[in-house]
Amino acid sequence: MSVFNLHYVIMEKLIKKFSEISIEDTAQVGGKNSSLGEMFSQLSSKSIRIPDGFATTAFAFRNFLEQNKLNVVLQQLMEQLDKKNFSNLKETGDEARETILQAKMPDDLQKAITEAYKELRGDHDIEVVVRSSATAEDLPQASFAGQHETYLNIKGEASLVKAVQKCYSSLYTDRAIKYREDNHFEHQKVALAVGVQKMVRSDKGCAGVAFTLEPESGFRNVIHISGVWGLGENIVQGAVNPDEFYVFKPTLLQNKKAIIQKKLGDKAETMIYSSKLKGPSTTRNTKTPRNKREEFVLNDKEITKLATWSNAIEEHYKKPMDIEWAKDGITNELFIVQARPETIHSQKDSYKVTEYRLSEKGESIAKGDAIGSKLAVGVAKILNLPQDADKLKESEIVITDITSPDWDPILKKSGGIVTNKGGRTSHAAIVARELGVPAIVGCSDATEKIKDGEEITVSCAEGRTGNVYKGKLKFEEIEHGLRNIKLPESAEVMMILGEPDIAFKLSFYPNKGVGLMRIEFIITHFIQVHPMALVKFNELKDKKAKQKIEALTNQYPDKEKYFTEKLAEGVATIAAAFHPKDVLVRMSDFKTNEYANLLGGREFEPNEENPMLGFRGASRYYNDKYKEGFGWNVKQ
Repeated sequence: MSVFNLHYVIMEKLIKKFSEISIEDTAQVGGKNSSLGEMFSQLSSKSIRIPDGFATTAFAFRNFLEQNKLNVVLQQLMEQLDKKNFSNLKETGDEARETILQAKMPDDLQKAITEAYKELRGDHDIEVVVRSSATAEDLPQASFAGQHETYLNIKGEASLVKAVQKCYSSLYTDRAIKYREDNHFEHQKVALAVGVQKMVRSDKGCAGVAFTLEPESGFRNVIHISGVWGLGENIVQGAVNPDEFYVFKPTLLQNKKAIIQKKLGDKAETMIYSSKLKGPSTTRNTKTPRNKREEFVLNDKEITKLATWSNAIEEHYKKPMDIEWAKDGITNELFIVQARPETIHSQKDSYKVTEYRLSEKGESIAKGDAIGSKLAVGVAKILNLPQDADKLKESEIVITDITSPDWDPILKKSGGIVTNKGGRTSHAAIVARELGVPAIVGCSDATEKIKDGEEITVSCAEGRTGNVYKGKLKFEEIEHGLRNIKLPESAEVMMILGEPDIAFKLSFYPNKGVGLMRIEFIITHFIQVHPMALVKFNELKDKKAKQKIEALTNQYPDKEKYFTEKLAEGVATIAAAFHPKDVLVRMSDFKTNEYANLLGGREFEPNEENPMLGFRGASRYYNDKYKEGFGWNVKQ
């Protein structure tokens, strides 16, 4: 064999281009890279954009260890680990990582990486993202994400080789060591591949996550998309509260309007490159300008395109998927940058339900997005850093600003999680689902309102909004097996429902549709404003109510559009949840005192002695005092 051919064979073992990789190559390049290669090869023809790249192989990693004689050293370190209390986990991890970082990258591997980078970049240096991908990571049975490191905005050959070696060392992060111990993976049998991919300039655009099912209930007929301004690490880490979009698959496939719900997040921070700054970090967070915080990161056309791509990816893999996307702010192009199987709800029986009910009322001291539907009662423990692990006792409830993968070993001890920041796809939310504990994320002020050491009740059993209550409240826990319940043939058993937040969850209950969908609840929870206060907004006298309405509707200069879109979203969500069964909608039957409690309502409602018999129902629909508001109820 010639020297040239020998070099080619060695390089081929060390490096594989995305165009050469398929899903069958997981053992060689890890789950992330095999998925990227599969999509690049198989789905580019369907106009799904995947940034090009290459991967170092598991063979390259094992060769690195062997040439540096590290196998025995690392094995001895892992044998010294306290596997009962993990008291020396940090010291062991530090030493293992430093051992790998001090080793020499083999010349043939350095050469293979730089040559693959030159081919990828063309005539000029480009920024790349460098991702770790263990050969056992991202398989359905190995569900924890974020065990190993990712490096963004890497530019130049030397920086790239260094980043690959740092990825190698991240096989021994504290959380990765603990994860392998918990899941009975032998440390020496797990290899680490590294993916190198063209960087999408989402620092000047936006990025996010898409699930091809509803991430709380496991409902399969929707695609849930969330997004933030800037690089996607903020959404993965849960550093900001993202925008959320729900897309209904059946109407998407019919090329009809399919966006059934949009929720504006505060997106307080934007992650950008920091190449001009000193220090090891290549990114930094900046405050998001107010006008950008009040703007959705995606328009309807882009939401629909991402949903179409996500659905195609799900159909290709034939299973629900967890997808990362990014939008280049320079070219305005959308890209899929990662995809893996969804591993929580897709493996769960949605027809087996444990219902939690509060038996008494309490004082709510914090609220945010509910993750799951459970309740937890316990002692609040405010933690600022993962290093505070020794302060947490078994089953105490963690109260913190934000979590990251470094928190994983701590959270396994917790009875619940409450964070100031993050959304439904944040790290805290993902871990809570995996551990089966209730979590409330995106509270904004939990660490201020909740006192360290006080007894609290964390309730995710009241819809999509979770509440933290003072004290230990009594509750019931009821088991339901729904799959074998038979409905009577002689009667149409239909639900009474008005809260879109719980519609997906309730769709799994035995039913023949919704016999009474009450518009009142949508007006109360989704819209929150008296219809006539929107019609006559410029004439409102109540300044406080006007300020609150302005804040609530700031992304809708047209108040009519706010009312009609929010009403339509509420109805559409419930209709989607029970599709193709009938959903019968009843127009609002609020009494005057109930309408008066809506924002701006007191200026438009009479004070009646007996509201039950007063100005309500059909009698108000055509009345001059209300007919403009009712017109918005029925406008198409």
